[in-house]
Amino acid sequence: MKKLLIITAAALLITALATIGAGFYMLSFSLSPDANRHDTDSAYRQLHDNYPVAWAWADSMKNCGSLRDTFVTMPTGERHHALYARNDSAHGRTAVIVHGYKDCAIKFLYLGRMYHHDLGFNILMPDLHAHGLSEGDAIQMGWKDRLDVLHWMAVAERLFRRPAEASQMVVHGVSMGAATTMNVSGEELPQYVRWFVADCGYTGVWDEFALQLKEMFGMPQFPLMHVTSMLCNARYGWTFEEASPIRQVARCNRPMLFIYGDSDTFVPYSMAMPLYKAKQGEKSLWTTHGTRHARSFHDYPEEYVKRVKKLLGQ
Repeated sequence: MKKLLIITAAALLITALATIGAGFYMLSFSLSPDANRHDTDSAYRQLHDNYPVAWAWADSMKNCGSLRDTFVTMPTGERHHALYARNDSAHGRTAVIVHGYKDCAIKFLYLGRMYHHDLGFNILMPDLHAHGLSEGDAIQMGWKDRLDVLHWMAVAERLFRRPAEASQMVVHGVSMGAATTMNVSGEELPQYVRWFVADCGYTGVWDEFALQLKEMFGMPQFPLMHVTSMLCNARYGWTFEEASPIRQVARCNRPMLFIYGDSDTFVPYSMAMPLYKAKQGEKSLWTTHGTRHARSFHDYPEEYVKRVKKLLGQ
């Protein structure tokens, strides 16, 4: 009996140590920044390949000094970067545009062009924590990023404010940027924040990571998700459970446009309706047919602009 107890205890200890080791691996796998995140030339090449019209616009804007870089120190003490451009015809209207997972602001200048060139808005496009030229040691999956974006929104309001103009702001995010946007929407907001656009955002970090764990590794949620979430809390101060856009969006009382591709498998289309139902008040859902993850603008650029215009009342 004693020998059996020793063997059982040893097996449990080995299993526990293996699970903790796997948890550390999964945490690093999921939240480590892109090793090439500072390579802005590569980001502009990707913009050129995917959205050549937007690349030409951005290149022209840079050359004439209209598209600029700015750096601010966050309350955490980290130095974060954003691109911005003023539009003299904006009349107080500003778009804050939030990029996706392991991306950067440069790759989303196609939306910058839409707001600046097509819709007549000022634009500010931050690099999130541990992305692009912003400092940070781990990806935050849109959760703590909501606090950084709130800070950037205040920066944008001060940067573009003009006397006798009423500020009006839209926050527009794609993928993890959409999750960030929904997380922002549930916070206490200044009056000038008027609209939100969430393009293919996930319901929650737990939901998204559990899906990828099954798809990529064929593993169940228990116990690895639970252990990894605890490790995330111990190391970075947040859990997968609390990082919940669906809970945040349920608190939002301002108009929101949801956009999803029905062929999206990375953030599955099945997440669209729960988020849409959770949102109270003015809302709309646009489904793009045959569209993969974060490709709605690419596949339907004219309709995309029309849908955003409708949200903005233009």
